[in-house]
Amino acid sequence: MATRTFEGDTQTYWSQLNSGFQQVQDIFEVCITEALKMLTPKGTAAYLENARFLNGLGRGPEPALIFLEEWPSIAEVLGEEALDAIMGTVRKLWRSPNGSAIAPFLQTLPAVARRLKTQQQMQAYLDLVIEFMERTTGSVHGIHTTFPSPGLPDFFNKAPYLVSQLSLQGLKSWVDYGVRYYHDHPERQRDYFSLQSADSKAMLQRERHGTLLADHERQLDMYLRSLWQDSHYFIPYSLGFDELRKPVPYYDLLGIRLPDVYDDAHGVSGINRYRAALAHMAAHRRWTTPIFADNFSPFQRMAVEVFEDSRVEQLAMREYPGLRHLFLVLHPVPDENACDPEAESAIRHRLIMLSRAILDGGHSYRNPHVIEFANRFHALMQKGESSTQEIADLAVLFIAKTRQQNDQLPKVHFKDTEVDYRDDNRNMWRFHEESDDEEQFEEHRETAEEGVIQALPPRHYPEWDYNTQSYRPDWASVYEVLHPSGNAADIERLLQKHESLAKRLKRLLDMLRPQQKVRIRYQEEGSELDLDVALRSLIDFKSGVQPDPRINTSHKNDGRDIAVMLLLDLSESLGEKVAGSDQTLIELSQVAVALLGWAVEQLGDSFAIAGFHSNTRHEVHYLHIKGYGEAWGDAVKSRLAAMDSGYSTRMGAAMRHAARTLKTRKADKKLMLILTDGEPADIDVKDPRMLIEDARKAVQELDQSGIYSYCVNMDSKADEYVSDIFGKQYTVIDNVQRLPEKLTALFMALTK
Repeated sequence: MATRTFEGDTQTYWSQLNSGFQQVQDIFEVCITEALKMLTPKGTAAYLENARFLNGLGRGPEPALIFLEEWPSIAEVLGEEALDAIMGTVRKLWRSPNGSAIAPFLQTLPAVARRLKTQQQMQAYLDLVIEFMERTTGSVHGIHTTFPSPGLPDFFNKAPYLVSQLSLQGLKSWVDYGVRYYHDHPERQRDYFSLQSADSKAMLQRERHGTLLADHERQLDMYLRSLWQDSHYFIPYSLGFDELRKPVPYYDLLGIRLPDVYDDAHGVSGINRYRAALAHMAAHRRWTTPIFADNFSPFQRMAVEVFEDSRVEQLAMREYPGLRHLFLVLHPVPDENACDPEAESAIRHRLIMLSRAILDGGHSYRNPHVIEFANRFHALMQKGESSTQEIADLAVLFIAKTRQQNDQLPKVHFKDTEVDYRDDNRNMWRFHEESDDEEQFEEHRETAEEGVIQALPPRHYPEWDYNTQSYRPDWASVYEVLHPSGNAADIERLLQKHESLAKRLKRLLDMLRPQQKVRIRYQEEGSELDLDVALRSLIDFKSGVQPDPRINTSHKNDGRDIAVMLLLDLSESLGEKVAGSDQTLIELSQVAVALLGWAVEQLGDSFAIAGFHSNTRHEVHYLHIKGYGEAWGDAVKSRLAAMDSGYSTRMGAAMRHAARTLKTRKADKKLMLILTDGEPADIDVKDPRMLIEDARKAVQELDQSGIYSYCVNMDSKADEYVSDIFGKQYTVIDNVQRLPEKLTALFMALTK
């Protein structure tokens, strides 16, 4: 077989790998190209360094081949930081007699990673592997040997199935049983860990308890979306590997953290325990406004958290009364006399008694402060939703009136004070100074100046495979950024060129424009001064009180309740010249979008603009041009002026991502307009029907979500495929130079 030669950077990377295996050489170019898209420069260097180590293990090309192919996808799930722990496990296997288990360990790692999802979960799995290896290597019938662990390769081969059936705690118990009883019986050990023996299957069934989060993610996601109009990642954690501090649910920018398994408890099924936890966190996400923590003492913060937990639960129960029974059953009922005030701090005990009294109107507590503040809480809630700040004021008053000297005792009464479906409230607090590290501030400033949004991780969306009639889960990665800015004056010049068209459109707009106007008070920026509020603020200022800055009013049109998303295909073909014209398709699109933006501004509709292009499924770029809350002004025009074309058209992923925001808009009609010049395609998809069918499925998903989609296509050959995607909901622009007029007129026809 001829030796393959590489060019440019690929040759440099190949030299760093220094492999003599032809099999590795054959796949290296594809692997390094994929890795460069998914890994950072530091991650790429570590990728090559560890591949070189695996290449020289003396185990043939298999370990290096598997690692080169699989590590980027594992890193995408766990993060590049997980590599050290994984390679540490590989090195321990290599130094032991278990070198033959390295290949099955690496081969099954992607499936295990997708199931476990987090570095914390993966670390627990790796610790389990090392413990397994150390307990089963080196002795048979009590005699020290250098034999490898008999059941370890079989365990790795079954690991994807095992983690799909058991929580990590259950897996640990299952492994422990096999190691304990078959430590000195190699054949039986192999039967056990390959799931051939009867007791292996029986132990699996015994440990297969509770409700696994991984098996019910879709169901819980639908619950969150349908009832709460909310959506977020679910990230599991294990309750079996942290004995000192049991983790509790919480949410942040990356996702919602939940236990990997919930057992039935108090007559409540595991799935309903998940629903209770999600309902509580969804209520926080909807109604909790972060407040500054700096001026609260630790006891005050504890009280504020309990009061705010009760407030959002009351609001949730107003919307869904059936939650009351669920919360009542799962909320502990502290015994009023259980705490010894002479020996224990009673602060948690009092607060959870109050929380129970607020939730249960038929409580039997006699503590006068509990009764008083439960009544005051309900009186405050009867006035409306109240606010986080108002409830914090009530909580501080509760601490002031009930504080006792023994609250400072080191021993705290914990019995029946853990409300395990509630989160840790980290998101309700803000801090004036996050850090005193000057270098950290400089790092953030440089990132902002470069216009790179590091805080937003990629969103993963499924893609429809029409061959198997099923979704490929988490297949497309969408990166969301703000579009770079250009010169807003360029858009003004384009609008001036089409001044006559704007005048014709204005006559149509006058007929569509709503006549009713509604005044919106208490605005920091607005069209008019609100004299009542302004005078009140002036009096406050003269009195030395912080004045209310919301002294303006604005107006909105009533009578049209429409939310519109304009999704622009910014693929490379948009840079081509229009036949018979000096203009490119992207310039015509800029004119059309500018006119449409101006028209929608006149009508007062809720309107957003975004562009997209893709470079394989791993790199779908979604660029914000105008948000729903932004006015049509210079900031939006400058982004529109900087519009550029590149890469490919993975339309389905972009539509699903755009729908996430559009679905949350409160409007009678929701419209997604897609402006494109070609069929869905990408360089990593060979079957031309694949992305067409996926886009068609995305349109069906939008329709089920109450979003009306419509395609405006500038491709003269679009009739061959566009109806397959959008049915009858499309228009093909034969004369592309008429796009500015057609797009705006079409919008008015769709929304009249």
